[in-house]
Amino acid sequence: MKTNELTLVKAIDLLDKKEISLEEVYKDTLRVVEAKNKELNIYLSLNKNSLMEANKNKDGLLHGLPVAVKDNFLTIGLPTTASSKVLENFMPPYESTVTKRLKKAGGVVIGKTNMDAWAHGSSTETSDFGPTKNPRNPKYLPGGSSGGSAAAVAADMTIVAIGSETAGSIRQPASWCGVVGLKPTYGRTSRYGVVAMGSSLDSPGPLAKTVEDSALILNHIAGQDDNDGTTSPVPIQNYTRNLKRGVKDMKIGICYIDHPKIRNTQVAESVLEAGKIFENLGAKVDTISISDKMENGKILTHEHAIGVYTVVQRGEVSSNLSRYDGIRYGYGRDRFGHEAKNRIMLGTFTLSKGYADRYYVHAQKVRSLYIKNFKELFSKYDLLISSPSPSFALPLGSLGDDPMFGELQDMLVEPSSLAGICGISIPMFHDEKTNLYLGLNIMGDYFQEEKILRAAWAYEQATKWNPWIKNS
Repeated sequence: MKTNELTLVKAIDLLDKKEISLEEVYKDTLRVVEAKNKELNIYLSLNKNSLMEANKNKDGLLHGLPVAVKDNFLTIGLPTTASSKVLENFMPPYESTVTKRLKKAGGVVIGKTNMDAWAHGSSTETSDFGPTKNPRNPKYLPGGSSGGSAAAVAADMTIVAIGSETAGSIRQPASWCGVVGLKPTYGRTSRYGVVAMGSSLDSPGPLAKTVEDSALILNHIAGQDDNDGTTSPVPIQNYTRNLKRGVKDMKIGICYIDHPKIRNTQVAESVLEAGKIFENLGAKVDTISISDKMENGKILTHEHAIGVYTVVQRGEVSSNLSRYDGIRYGYGRDRFGHEAKNRIMLGTFTLSKGYADRYYVHAQKVRSLYIKNFKELFSKYDLLISSPSPSFALPLGSLGDDPMFGELQDMLVEPSSLAGICGISIPMFHDEKTNLYLGLNIMGDYFQEEKILRAAWAYEQATKWNPWIKNS
């Protein structure tokens, strides 16, 4: 096994034992980047000083190992474009909190990964620098908007990666690329230095090879930040300490499998099979029915969430993108892509006088119902499980001219993102014909990251789906 194929935890262990060197890790990693990046279009920029920085950071907890970072995190010395030509060649004047904490822990940003421009999408096809391809099968999409980070992990072009999720942008590409993607509770990780998309939704988090790797990264990036007033003072935990405690006596609810688009598909079959595995591990598992209205013991349909997310997110996009006026960033608004223009216009309309109450305020009221619904369900269940995506990865070109493509691909995670709860996607099925994966979405209540990580680790160890566990 090449050193770039190691998990984060294994690489740290072997470095401690002096059985491998950082030089080997970077040599193996950069060799595969050089061989594959032109075809897969994963990295938009690379850190030419990565090995030098690694040797300086080798005594840190992350031992100087490489971290791929989504190109919406500000990074000193590397451009940050958010995959938009409006920010082409933009060099940030300060560092994002997430990357600053990673560097302090001994991580090295090896490069910046491709994404949907401004994080607008679920395919990485809206990038102004061309689409990223899925390393599992280059005829297919990696998902988005953190598609480049998920693909970098799947292709062993990094040891671990960082992404951000507004509604599915970590968990959906993790599912399509067959990696682990953790979306923390809103406010658990800092948004400072992240190019804002939906300010009441954005959540930075890790994309990794294993659950243990994602827990280790969360240890280093979580916590309150004085520069971000939306971060929470709730104390962070050591997310690796109780990782292996299992799920015995947990109550788990299965969600969304009775939706017409999911029923009787491989997605539904795999989620039900996951429920049986959790039962075998000692959990108590029920199926929760979908309802189109608020009912105790049922989960509110995600159909309303599509409309709520569309209005709320577009409104916040309109506000956030208004700063890119061609004065401060070097390029004008004529460089905005088609998707950005669509979202700006719709968001501006929904916030305009006479329409804000009808659309934006109404959407926020419906959003509060999703929060109430999850609060009621988590009074009965420890965890909820579903799929983060209604299907396997779709072929390249699937975006087309569909303005609702992203919302339809993210429909199973939009309710949880609107509510701000935590979730993790882990591999739960592998199709040998296409080499594509499906993910299992494990959701927990606010700041219950430890619980979802415990369940994810138990499932990962009990199944054959994670290729890095299987091959270790």
